[in-house]
Amino acid sequence: MSILIEDVLLDGERKNIRVEGNRIASIDSKEGADTVIDGKGKAAIPGLINTHTHAAMSLFRGYADDMLLQDWLSSRILPLERNLKPEHIYWGTKLACLEMIKSGTTCFNDMYFFMEETAKAAEEMGIRAVLSEGFVDLLNPDVGKERFQSSISLVESIRSMKNDRIVPALGPHAIYTVSPESLQMVSEYAEKENLLVHFHLSETEDEVSACVELHGKRPVLFLEEIGFLNPNLVAAHSVWLNKEEIGLLKKHDVKISHNPVSNMKLAVGKAIPYTEMKEAGLLVSLGTDGCASNNALDMLETIKFAALYQKAYTGDPTVLPANEAVAMATENGARALGIDAGKIAPGKLADIVLIDLTAPQLHPGHNLVSDLAYAVNGSCVDTVICDGRILMQDRKVEGEDEILERANEAALDLVGKV
Repeated sequence: MSILIEDVLLDGERKNIRVEGNRIASIDSKEGADTVIDGKGKAAIPGLINTHTHAAMSLFRGYADDMLLQDWLSSRILPLERNLKPEHIYWGTKLACLEMIKSGTTCFNDMYFFMEETAKAAEEMGIRAVLSEGFVDLLNPDVGKERFQSSISLVESIRSMKNDRIVPALGPHAIYTVSPESLQMVSEYAEKENLLVHFHLSETEDEVSACVELHGKRPVLFLEEIGFLNPNLVAAHSVWLNKEEIGLLKKHDVKISHNPVSNMKLAVGKAIPYTEMKEAGLLVSLGTDGCASNNALDMLETIKFAALYQKAYTGDPTVLPANEAVAMATENGARALGIDAGKIAPGKLADIVLIDLTAPQLHPGHNLVSDLAYAVNGSCVDTVICDGRILMQDRKVEGEDEILERANEAALDLVGKV
C-alpha cells in the first residue's frame, strides 16, 4: 500500500510526501501511488502524541465538574468506576479514539481497567497505543502480588496480538496507592521485559506532604531510594517538584508528561516548573488526562493551554514559546514512548496529520507554528494517517455514527448502575 500526498505545505515549502507500507519513503517524490491525496490548501504535521490518558473515561465527560478534588473522586468518580464492565471500556475507548483521530492524535499512552478491551478498540480504530493496567494495592504488598498478575496478563495478551501499533506497559497508579514493595516489583519486571512504566507523580501538594510524613522524604527522593527511577518511567503531572528532585529525575532520564488542562481544572495549585525542567534537560511531553478531569482529548487545545499556563503562572510571556509547545506534542511524545515517529522525514513511521489551511483560524497565516500553538483546535484537522493507513479524510471516520450511539448507551448504562 502506497500513499502520495501531493503539493502539501511542509516546513514552509510545498512538497510531495510518499508513504510506502507504514513508513515515510521520501519527500518530494513524483512517483505514482495506490492512493493520491491532494495536499493543496493543507499543511502536513506529525501525528500528535498524548502521553497520559484514561481513554475510557470519555464516558464520564461532564458528569463531575466544578468540584473539590477529594469530593470529585470519592462521591462521583469512584462509584462509577466500581461498576465498570468490559463493554463500558470498549465503547468508551472507541469514543476516545474517535475524538483523538478527529483532532489529530495518532498515539496515546493509557492507564485504566479491563485493558484488553482498550487494546481491542485501539486495534480496530487503527490508532497507536501504549497500554497499561491500572495497578493499585492500597499499600498492601500481599494484595500487590495478586494484582500484579493482571499487569503481567495484559502484557502477555497484548504481545499475543502481534500488532506493532499496540504496545504493553506497566501502570502502578501512584506513590500513595501502591506499596514500596510493589513499586520495586514493577520496576524490576519492567527492566527485565523492557517495558515502559506509566505513573502519577507529585500531582498535588498533599501527595508530597503525605510522602514526607510517611517516608521522611519527598516523593522523588523516596522513589530513587527504592530503585524506581529509570529511563522507562513516564511520570504524569510532576507538578510539585523542587530543584533537587528535578536533578534526580534528569539523572535517571525519567520522562515527564505535562497535563495542563487537568491540572488547572482540578486546581492542583501551580504549574509545572517548566523552566527548571528545561534547564536540567528533562524531556517534557504533553497529555490530556482523562475526560473526567479535562473533558476533551484535543491535543491542539492542550498545546495552547500548556504555553499559556506557563506565561500566566510565571508572568513571563517568553516562557514555553510556540515551537517548544508543539514539539512537546510531537517529537517529545515520540521520544518519551520510544516510538519512531514525531517528525515527517524519510524512514519515520507514517503518522501524518493534514491541517486545513482554509480554516479561518489559519488566516492570514503569518506563522504556521504559532498558529498551531495558539490559533487552531481539532476542528482544523482534515486528514489523519497512522501507520501508513488513512484513518480520516475530509473529516470522515468510518463507523463514527455507531460509535457515538453505542458509547452514549454505555454511559447511560454506567450512570444508571450508581
